[in-house]
Amino acid sequence: MWPNPRVPHELSSNRKKLSPPEGKPLIVHTVMNIEYWPFDKNMPRGILPPPHGKSSDPPDLPNYSWVEYGMRVGLPRLFKLFAENNIPVSAFINAQVADIYPKAFDEVCKLNWELVGHGWFQESLRVAKDEEHVIKKSLDLLRKLSGQPVRSWFGPAGGETEKTPELLKENGIEFLHDWLIDELPCWMRTKLGPIVAMPYTFELNDVPIWTVQNNSCDEMKKRVDATLNIFDEEKLYNTKIITLALHPHIVGVPQNFYYLKKIIEDLKKRDDVIFMTSSQIGDWFVKEDGTNGENLKPFLEQPPD
Repeated sequence: MWPNPRVPHELSSNRKKLSPPEGKPLIVHTVMNIEYWPFDKNMPRGILPPPHGKSSDPPDLPNYSWVEYGMRVGLPRLFKLFAENNIPVSAFINAQVADIYPKAFDEVCKLNWELVGHGWFQESLRVAKDEEHVIKKSLDLLRKLSGQPVRSWFGPAGGETEKTPELLKENGIEFLHDWLIDELPCWMRTKLGPIVAMPYTFELNDVPIWTVQNNSCDEMKKRVDATLNIFDEEKLYNTKIITLALHPHIVGVPQNFYYLKKIIEDLKKRDDVIFMTSSQIGDWFVKEDGTNGENLKPFLEQPPD
């Protein structure tokens, strides 16, 4: 059997207890996925199935319009909500957004949202013609235009090839959100040394909740409430991280946005919650863990006998 080649298995109950940041054991990571879906390409996802059972070749106007609405209408709602509540946000952002939606990109930078690399446009690295070039040009552009170091990455659709972590490490990435294997950060192997595998979520994520599973508009709030109920007990044993994974065209529509506002209101009332961005969480973990990943065994290129 070929085990996970990147991250050794460890029971969460056996993990080192990490002192909570500022004494607050519930970390909330608010993620806004800001993406460019090219008009002349097949849409990465659809809110409507293809008409008459035929695939929707470009231009796929219904599904393109769905996403464009988010960039025009949903995003300003979200800018306002998080600014008014002084909530730090991680922008998982396609680099080409800076060219296609420059006013939106400027506002993200003005609000000091942390930029997290998310590809060039919304296309998985698994199908990119030149993965290394996509990673390098994406990070170069984001760093140049924002002045931020851009230390974190989440691949479009979480996609990776067998060489992605090495390419990211080589291009200055320290924190990688593709590996959704734990509720806390953990060290992972690359051939170039360790990097940090960061939590993300498919459970508190507006895509599965509302687009894939077609739940009611209050579903995310119900899931956050249920998560907090469990974490209220588990936070006694270790710090817990709650990720809210959001997209402007999904959570930014009025009926879903209404419940996001309720979620933020409830979280802001708690005295055990701290809002943090990707690299803030990563830096906290590295300091609290204290090992710098030196306990990892070397990367295995072939399965063990």
